[in-house]
Amino acid sequence: MEVSNMNPSNRPPQQGTPPVSNPLMGTPGTGGAPPPPVSPPPQTVQVTSARPAPLDDAHIDDLLRIVVEKGASDLHLAVGIPPVVRIDGALQPLPFEKVTPRDSQRLVYEILTDEQIQRFETDLELDFSYQMARSARFRVNVFRDKGNVASAFRQIPQKIPTIEQLGLPSVLIELTRLPRGLVLVTGPTGSGKSTTLAAMIDRINSEQSRHIITIEDPIEYLHTHKFSIINQREVGQDTRQFSKALRAALREDPDVILVGEMRDLETMQMAVSAAETGHLVFATLHTNSAATSVERIVDSFPPGQQEQVRLQLSNNLQAILCQQLLPRAGQPGRVCAMEIMRASPAIRNLIRENKAHQITSMIQTSGSLGMQTMDQALRDLYLRGLITLEEAMSRAMNPTELEKMIRTVTMPQGGQPGGQGGMNRY
Repeated sequence: MEVSNMNPSNRPPQQGTPPVSNPLMGTPGTGGAPPPPVSPPPQTVQVTSARPAPLDDAHIDDLLRIVVEKGASDLHLAVGIPPVVRIDGALQPLPFEKVTPRDSQRLVYEILTDEQIQRFETDLELDFSYQMARSARFRVNVFRDKGNVASAFRQIPQKIPTIEQLGLPSVLIELTRLPRGLVLVTGPTGSGKSTTLAAMIDRINSEQSRHIITIEDPIEYLHTHKFSIINQREVGQDTRQFSKALRAALREDPDVILVGEMRDLETMQMAVSAAETGHLVFATLHTNSAATSVERIVDSFPPGQQEQVRLQLSNNLQAILCQQLLPRAGQPGRVCAMEIMRASPAIRNLIRENKAHQITSMIQTSGSLGMQTMDQALRDLYLRGLITLEEAMSRAMNPTELEKMIRTVTMPQGGQPGGQGGMNRY
């Protein structure tokens, strides 16, 4: 299992430090204040006018405690700007001076092992997970930026949320009870794929006696043995690469396999084969629709193999869940909009006949089977008062079609921004 990095320093964060202006958006007294924020995208940085605190005596845990206290999702360290956090999708600077090259390296290197430092200085980038003493857990990426060290910290909730707490459709519970097949969770970076998968794996672990193997880079949510046996393997620590770990997993008597990311052809081949041989396989892709997910997998194979891959997918694919996160209307938090494709006989035929471009239309007319397009999901979130119209239109696959759908449906009685939806745990 994973051995997390620990920081020996446990100094409390500095208290009472006044907020600082954002050097990227203007400074006090210069008339450089930014215009009011507009949506989308929600990436305006706040500007205030007090003196910033120095970073000389700060430790990385001091900054990460602030992340936890503010309920932020991310911390960014880059030379030339103060430390910046992301709260509900919006970037906000912390009340510190600009990060210097010395600061950016010192803050990160104090939590790296000698081996990790060597790997970073060789590869110029590094992924790992970091556990603060008796506190929060973070996924960390360290990289080079114009010759300097830069880093991004993503906070991982200590407790795995349930499917219900995430406000996700009940069809996801049905998917956790499948005996075999391939289930894809897709979407851009930062869209909550890991959280959705963690909730689904935890549902299996809480209800069924199965052997679950996860292959992750890095391990994010920590699972404990409940009704299932669960083994979590981290790329770089417990295995060299996804494809090798997946090949080995097939010899470890698994019932359920989670592949953190299908990055290469060999991993895709192994994932499809694992589903074909009777395992339930969950995997992720960086695609924005069910149709493009199918095309991405097929197009990754040489032309001479694509017909066979389409046949394998048509027989073994069970569902594709494509998601994105949007800011809640009128209150903090984010909601998940999810396209849902179930592998109905009609969908399987489209995949087999190389007609993936027709999948979206088929989803749109298959609501009785638990399917919905992304635009249908956005429409429902808007009509429930969970997101603004502007946000819905900006994220739509087809804004014109979304507008038509909204016009043909009346707002439910009592529908207000921030209505009940449960989708605030991402």
